[in-house]
Amino acid sequence: MRMGEFSRRTGVSQRLLRYYEEQGLITPLRRPNGYREYAEEDVATVRGIRMLLAAGLNTATIAELLPCMVNDGQTLAPSCSGMLPDLNRERERIDEAVASLLAARDALDTIIGATVSAGVDDLEACDAIGAARLGFS
Repeated sequence: MRMGEFSRRTGVSQRLLRYYEEQGLITPLRRPNGYREYAEEDVATVRGIRMLLAAGLNTATIAELLPCMVNDGQTLAPSCSGMLPDLNRERERIDEAVASLLAARDALDTIIGATVSAGVDDLEACDAIGAARLGFS
């Protein structure tokens, strides 16, 4: 199938499909006229790519893992347990990112909680502080 049909079938834009090809995630056949030709199994591959992206993996990691994944029609699974260290490493990376975001949220909550409302004059006070910082007193 050609790119337009493939895009419709996968729900992925043509631009993103070209990006996947540049990253080596999919390799459509090329017709003599330069048109890309996608096979039916490419639909499942793109769905797998989308699933791995949704799991927080980047395209470089997906390029490494995808050849060793099997698709049972419902989900992707590693074809061997040798992939588990890589998958666990990615999970740890995501856990660290989540912990960092939660710490940032807690810090922001502390700042919000410490904000004292001075009443109606709050906006005027903030404008005066901002003007003073910019040298407009």
